[in-house]
Amino acid sequence: MTAILLIEDDKDTASEIGADLARRGFVVGHAADGQEGLHRALNEAWDVLVVDRMLPGLDGLSLIRELRTQGVSTPALVLSALDQVGDRIAGLRAGGDDYLVKPFALGELSARLEALVRRPSGAARTRLHVGPLVLDLIARKAARGGRVLDLLAREFQLLEYLMRREGQVVTRQMLLEDVFGYRFEVKTNLIDVHMGRLRRKLDGPDETPLLTTVRGLGFLLNAPP
Repeated sequence: MTAILLIEDDKDTASEIGADLARRGFVVGHAADGQEGLHRALNEAWDVLVVDRMLPGLDGLSLIRELRTQGVSTPALVLSALDQVGDRIAGLRAGGDDYLVKPFALGELSARLEALVRRPSGAARTRLHVGPLVLDLIARKAARGGRVLDLLAREFQLLEYLMRREGQVVTRQMLLEDVFGYRFEVKTNLIDVHMGRLRRKLDGPDETPLLTTVRGLGFLLNAPP
């Protein structure tokens, strides 16, 4: 089972994240401040770290820098309310492997952690590619070939979710839970509206479709043959 060390000082946030990750099958440890988190990360075996950027005692980026200085290469995902490009760059340059802006859907956190665990050591990616489609996670930009895609924040989240699951059918319920944060069934055309807008931006009139609807199942993103 995947072991995660959650370094988060807010008790309610830590409890919510910990409970959700445990429900998804992760083993979760918790440290309430930077010094405790550093000690546990140095002295215990973890598959991935979730590090809040603003921590008492030792801030999250300083914690990660110290781990890298001491040769600890455990993947680290930074949580932060700071969402500017410069903030994300600072998080990655400190040694973080991914950067997630608050507030976020718990399903998105889980998906990013699964992706970190799957990565070979040293293979952190900040750009996703599916055929001609490129998603820059740091600059928050998307392009198909030489054509820049003007995506809204939610469309960017949906596209990232789909690109991380290239070739896999993604159901409407998965999107409702993991991207929109719903924890119960709802009767709504919310997903279809957003996916319709995203498809129109992804697939131009003279381009091979990348995003298709699988009738009765959901959606599929695939590179063109």
